[in-house]
Amino acid sequence: MKFVDQATIVVSSGDGGPGCLSFRREKYIPRGGPDGGDGGRGGHVILAASSQKDTLFRFHMNQHFRAENGQPGQGKNKHGRNGADLIIHLPLGTSVHDAETGAFLTDLTRPDQTFIIAEGGMGGRGNARFATATNRAPRYTQPGTPGQQIRLRLELKLLADAGLVGLPNVGKSTLISRISAARPKIADYPFTTLVPNLGVVAVDSEHSFVVADIPGLIEGASQGAGLGHRFLRHVQRCRVLVHLLDAGQTPVDDPLGDFHRINAELAAFDPSLAEKPQIVALNKMDLTGAEDLVPLLRQGLPECEVIPISAVTGRGLEELKWAVFRMLQKQSPLPEDLEEEDE
Repeated sequence: MKFVDQATIVVSSGDGGPGCLSFRREKYIPRGGPDGGDGGRGGHVILAASSQKDTLFRFHMNQHFRAENGQPGQGKNKHGRNGADLIIHLPLGTSVHDAETGAFLTDLTRPDQTFIIAEGGMGGRGNARFATATNRAPRYTQPGTPGQQIRLRLELKLLADAGLVGLPNVGKSTLISRISAARPKIADYPFTTLVPNLGVVAVDSEHSFVVADIPGLIEGASQGAGLGHRFLRHVQRCRVLVHLLDAGQTPVDDPLGDFHRINAELAAFDPSLAEKPQIVALNKMDLTGAEDLVPLLRQGLPECEVIPISAVTGRGLEELKWAVFRMLQKQSPLPEDLEEEDE
């Protein structure tokens, strides 16, 4: 199924059913009085987070969703049936905004989280509700109130602990395929990764984290160059960034320049991205002359942990996984079992 991370849909809740105008008419019961029942409530439109969904593609095919109307009230004080609620299942990490005003409505980040986005109309009251001591035969009812209609803008932001960023062809897809079960497309030309990929990285038998492979960025991405900044929203939720650099480049100014250029694009898209903690992974250490770049990079980037790796041979991958895991632990409280082990 095609990966789609943006969509616009129109949702409408159900109208409330009208109240009933009815009088009790039975043999041997004179002056039976009003017995019109109330109308049913219109169905709500409910958004639900689902871990079984991973794209908004279906919302490009079907953009209009409507809940069921409430049924009219009936005689003998019978209440009309409520309209069935409409549940729309969205991928985890979907952010919902009002498409007309841009107002933020909800963020579906927890499995099975639900949110009523449009409430159904209230059912109207039947004439039995209006009987009084002075008006024993009312001949008026209430119509049901109309449901709500709202145009929504859906944005999917992948939920990942760590995000892989870097220029095209620096080895991000190869790396995620070596440290997780993800199998992205890998080739020796730029922009082979056209959609983000998620992978679960097992640190040991009990602990793991989720990593996202973001399509390669180039200078000017924030202005639309290359794949543009379309996929940068997927690293906004990441707590740690792993910045891949190509050790095959010489002199050292090239990888250092790449690091600063990519960070400039991150800051241009969202200043908070440039503030996220980063680990620099110097990839392709199996190439001749790559060792000379390690001390120069560590000198040029004293604020970052620089880890030499080779996604092809496997060198440094365990060290990288543990470095990411330790940094993630600094961003959130340690699990109780890890605290006991540390003691």
